[in-house]
Amino acid sequence: MATRKTESNPCGWTSASEVDKGPALIAADERLPKGHVNPWHSHDSGCLIYPAQGVVTVETEAGSYVVPPQRAVWLPAGMAHQTSMNGEVSLQSLIIDSAAFEGVPQGACVVAITPLLRELILHACSIAAEQPVEGRTERLVSVLVDQLTALQAPALPLPVPQERRLRRIADALIADPANNRSLEDWAKTAGASSRTLARLFRAETGLSFREWRQRLRILEGLRRLAEGESVTTVALDVGFSGPAAFIQAFKRLLGTTPGRYFS
Repeated sequence: MATRKTESNPCGWTSASEVDKGPALIAADERLPKGHVNPWHSHDSGCLIYPAQGVVTVETEAGSYVVPPQRAVWLPAGMAHQTSMNGEVSLQSLIIDSAAFEGVPQGACVVAITPLLRELILHACSIAAEQPVEGRTERLVSVLVDQLTALQAPALPLPVPQERRLRRIADALIADPANNRSLEDWAKTAGASSRTLARLFRAETGLSFREWRQRLRILEGLRRLAEGESVTTVALDVGFSGPAAFIQAFKRLLGTTPGRYFS
């Protein structure tokens, strides 16, 4: 896969040095409109991305995450990523100097948001970026880092296969999640048997072809629900026979119904 062109400062700070060479904590609290994209970039320090309101899609080279207010995503230093706003989003971003605090997660992870962690993030965002991280503030950030480790939640990323034949199939389905072609149909134009494609799909994504497409449809549905579309419209547009089938699959994957998920 071609290397992404990354930018040093798409997240709302006034300069790259302010992000990567400044205090041990940099915080940004932004209100971003539907469709806003922070293009591919990376940081020298770890980054916590939390949508206090709305849903944000975080894309990485390894796959993408659809993040609601009940979750946040931690990305380690140097991991290239892009963020897209699904609906209007109140986005809190923390850049934490991984060398300044012990226990910072070493890999990308999803974090469950508890009332305590939410208040810690919001309070950190109320601190001026130029303020040294010391005293009470340092203790606050240390507790926040402890929470990141303790509250890691099962991730629901959409891993994107890199093998060229699988990638063509994945890209076509991402463009049109309602596409119902079977793997046998794809095999006729892919230059490989359906058995080979199935084996490669599981090896590269950890999911069967059917599981991967189901996850894609649910995550696309999640994005569109966040933008205010109805369950019926979303269900039909992403490839389900009707809202009941969509709700059942949504609950099986995310543990609750769409209505309760967004309440």
